[in-house]
Amino acid sequence: MEFRHATVLRQEVARLLSPEEGALVLDGTLGAGGHAEALLERGAAVLGLDRDPRALVAARARLERFGDRFAAVQASFSQARRVLDERGIEAVDGLVLDLGVSSPQVDEASRGFSFSKPGPLDMRMGDQGETAGELLERLDEAELERLLREYGEEPFARRIARALKAARPAPQTTRELADLVARAIPRKAWPKSIHPATRTFQALRIAVNRELDELDAVLASLPALLKRGGRAAIISFHSLEDRRVKQAFRDLEGHCTCPPGLPVCACESKGDFRVLTRKALTASPQELDANPRARSAKLRGIERLP
Repeated sequence: MEFRHATVLRQEVARLLSPEEGALVLDGTLGAGGHAEALLERGAAVLGLDRDPRALVAARARLERFGDRFAAVQASFSQARRVLDERGIEAVDGLVLDLGVSSPQVDEASRGFSFSKPGPLDMRMGDQGETAGELLERLDEAELERLLREYGEEPFARRIARALKAARPAPQTTRELADLVARAIPRKAWPKSIHPATRTFQALRIAVNRELDELDAVLASLPALLKRGGRAAIISFHSLEDRRVKQAFRDLEGHCTCPPGLPVCACESKGDFRVLTRKALTASPQELDANPRARSAKLRGIERLP
């Protein structure tokens, strides 16, 4: 399958980062290269990272016209500091992360992300590590219940975990898994707007790819990645991610705890970052018409003070 993906909040990211000509931006979730392209068109240089080798092939073909202003490396965004060190780069002027799963990954049945098509229980964004099927086999019922409750916010986590571990034979495909999950949830409790297996698939995908650990790692490293005056823009697609981004940005910004009336701040609680988005930016009606998958995207930005 050709790796094509509708870039979410493309222009909003470019405006939020507003790179000067020659600025270096790290795109930690390169995908098909849509955000990188928008930044390159503004004159920036872009170093892209992605775990998926197919994405790297597509992005390099798309962006080869920008010459040596663009480079791509197979790596996860939590490895950004290592990649920069290997290239002798102390810090970057901008950072962008799009935490969503790309359309080719969802639409290609062999990747195992979708319950709408039968495919193997894989769900890996790259080509290494434990698959979803191997994870299901390894976890006991209690561990699986915790995973579904924590990563999927699934109210029927116990029933689903019990059904999955009791199934004989165990589910071998995404369709079999989705059907088993649906049967474990009372029919009257099925969500109205999403498939009943959506939360389970989300939880397994997050666990397989260690998505929240990856996000926590890069959020903690922002002071070491961004230059003074540098900006970061992060797009999240569910509440677990967005809450982490929002709280990390607040912690980086800091808040004065001095008693009211002091002429100057004495607590030194303020950080050296400034939050750029008090409220998350979302897709416009026009973008939603063209790409309904953008409906849950939330963009937040932060700047390291000069």
